[in-house]
Amino acid sequence: METIAQRKLLSALCHGAIFFSSLFISVGIPIVILFVTDDPVVKQNARESLNLHINLYIAAFVFVLLCFVIIGFPLLAILAIFSLVMPIIAIVKVLENENIPYRYPFIFHFF
Repeated sequence: METIAQRKLLSALCHGAIFFSSLFISVGIPIVILFVTDDPVVKQNARESLNLHINLYIAAFVFVLLCFVIIGFPLLAILAIFSLVMPIIAIVKVLENENIPYRYPFIFHFF
């Protein structure tokens, strides 16, 4: 079992990985943490972070296609705000209560 400080750090790192600019780094960090750690809470936070990444990429692809119908631009703006605000909320929640993994609302769960 990892210490509380390690649990907080790894969980916050999983959710904060989306702020790294490279696709491979922002997705790779939760994947590496998922396979390296034995802590079930950290593993659940890593899975949830990967679910958010997958949902954002799928939604961005669909919204870019909808840009040809004019409605895609406002949806992309909403998606950009969502992709900035939700990870910040997740980081705050996992730092407040490290024993409960954070679940993002409004996303599909693949893992």
